[in-house]
Amino acid sequence: MSYLSNTYLFLILPVVIVVYSLFPKKCRWVCLLVASYLFFYMISGKLLACLLFTTLHCFVYGLLVKKYDDQCSEALLEENVDKKEVKKKYKHKKKVALIISIFIQVGLLFVYKYMPFFLGNVNTIAKWVGLDVELKIHKLIAPIGLSFYTLEALAYMVDVYQGKIEGEKKIHKLALFLAFFPQIMEGPIDRYDGESALFQGNPITYEGLCYGCQRILYGLLKKIVIADRLNSVVKCIFAVGATYTGFTVFFGAVCYTVMLYMEFSGTMDVIVGSAEIFGIKLPENFRQPFFSKNISEFWSRWHITLGAWLKDYIFYPVSLSKGMKGLTVKIRKKLGNQFGPLVAGSVALLCVWLLNGLWHGAGWNYIFFGIYHFALILFGNVLEPVVKKLADRLKIDRTKLPYRILQALKLFILVVIGELFFRAETLSEGFRLFSAIFENFTLKTIWDGSLMNLGLDIHDFTIIGITLVIVFVMSVLKEKGMAIRETVAKKPLPVRWVLYLALILFIVIFGAYGPGYKAIDPIYANY
Repeated sequence: MSYLSNTYLFLILPVVIVVYSLFPKKCRWVCLLVASYLFFYMISGKLLACLLFTTLHCFVYGLLVKKYDDQCSEALLEENVDKKEVKKKYKHKKKVALIISIFIQVGLLFVYKYMPFFLGNVNTIAKWVGLDVELKIHKLIAPIGLSFYTLEALAYMVDVYQGKIEGEKKIHKLALFLAFFPQIMEGPIDRYDGESALFQGNPITYEGLCYGCQRILYGLLKKIVIADRLNSVVKCIFAVGATYTGFTVFFGAVCYTVMLYMEFSGTMDVIVGSAEIFGIKLPENFRQPFFSKNISEFWSRWHITLGAWLKDYIFYPVSLSKGMKGLTVKIRKKLGNQFGPLVAGSVALLCVWLLNGLWHGAGWNYIFFGIYHFALILFGNVLEPVVKKLADRLKIDRTKLPYRILQALKLFILVVIGELFFRAETLSEGFRLFSAIFENFTLKTIWDGSLMNLGLDIHDFTIIGITLVIVFVMSVLKEKGMAIRETVAKKPLPVRWVLYLALILFIVIFGAYGPGYKAIDPIYANY
């Protein structure tokens, strides 16, 4: 089951649209909630209990914090009380409740996703030191979307603790927020808002239906025509035991990078488009990341909601903590104002990227993936003043097209190397593949027919190339600020339908179907 499967697109989504439209406005949330729980049960079965537990936990936590706030307000009204001590007392109670709640949610995530990895490493260390101990490893099947709705739950708890939002008194609202069926599998990671359109029962309009379907079709184009087709090459080159070298390995890493972007952003298009049909606006997760100037900007445009979550709930709390402030003062005295603040920011950045890597999976290759990007961003920040001075001295205009093209090529290569380790089965396999790039590297591979032995032929590569040009042109227009869908909507009816039918026919005719092709399972649903 995925958002790009026939079951979802031609059965689940249409049925929910029809039933939702038949419900009265004030009861439409019931339709969405029932549909969301049925959908989750279809993809995770009895593991629905985990989602129910998280929902109930968030609800009880919100009520508990509200209770402490009310008790604090009442205590402050009493005569002859130390108001500072009263506030301190109830803030401590809320903090204890928050810490316990975070421990419970993170513990649940740890048990399902990281316990085998942790126990496996404990066994390895025990062998190294000569201990005759071997812990049994039981791998549990995690609920689909566990990592996504856990982060949403944690954000809700922290926001309630900080007073940014009030604890929700209606459990059905929290239940729908955490389980909303178009985003439960792969995000985007949203923040709770009790006034969200999710609960308002907005009618399905012609405009919303058209825009939603447009977005879904564009997502299908990227996923079915490009990503599913490239999957053949990626599986071939990254197969354990494969002995490809040189340009072929680099080509495989490029294909995986393109495939991952097209699959994930294409799925996001389907998700956002599905929600848009119901008048619900979900946060965007991609904003033309390959047009970035550097790796830091790239990650502010790729998986935007995860980056925003890590920034708000990891980076800022760590960098602004008392310990980091004290360390900053000490470093500033010894190394000056330039490097003092950099230390706290670097420690926080390391925490962010370690967690970013681990969030994607329990494996040393994912941890390395995080540290790799931490190092790139850190060195980029440190060297930026030097690069600027050097460019000024050499009179290089960094805004001109040639420099920007070189920037884009450098960025793309750095991203591709990172994704090579991300895709590798293990960290050692990642290093083997990386070193294999430099063995017998020759550009002759491009035209000597070697690439035709990777599961695709010249017709496949031609279709991929044409579709990539379409996506690139669309991305350039979006980068320039053009409202593409609004522009199309202003065209005469015959023109609009010619464009729609052309897109549908292109997907149907050139989609990766039949023998030799296999649809990609939802990649990010496993994270």
